Amino acid sequence: MALKFKLELIKTALLYTVNLRRFIGCAVREFTFLAKKPGCGGLHITTDACWGRCETWEKPILDPPYVESHQRVCTYNETRLVTVKLPNCQRNVDPTYTYPVALRCDCGVCLTSTTECITAV
Repeated sequence: MALKFKLELIKTALLYTVNLRRFIGCAVREFTFLAKKPGCGGLHITTDACWGRCETWEKPILDPPYVESHQRVCTYNETRLVTVKLPNCQRNVDPTYTYPVALRCDCGVCLTSTTECITAV
């Protein structure tokens, strides 16, 4: 029993020694947002989402577009969908709201089908 307790303490200490400002990588992290849609009240939802920073680089090249880039984003690799009912919906409004829960996240190419990607500044 004492050994198991010590291992849990070490595991907890290692978790808290990660400096999130310097963390490079992609991980599942708890996230809270306000789910809403027209005709319904909002509902605060706590779920798992992808969070992190992925290595990115660019280098100049001689031919157009004159830059070679390697840009990856922290994105969903595996999800499951959860559906909840929003409160105080008008009679003609469907109260269901579906959102993804992250099961696994990885650094990868930004896919506009699942992620909001910024392609120009």
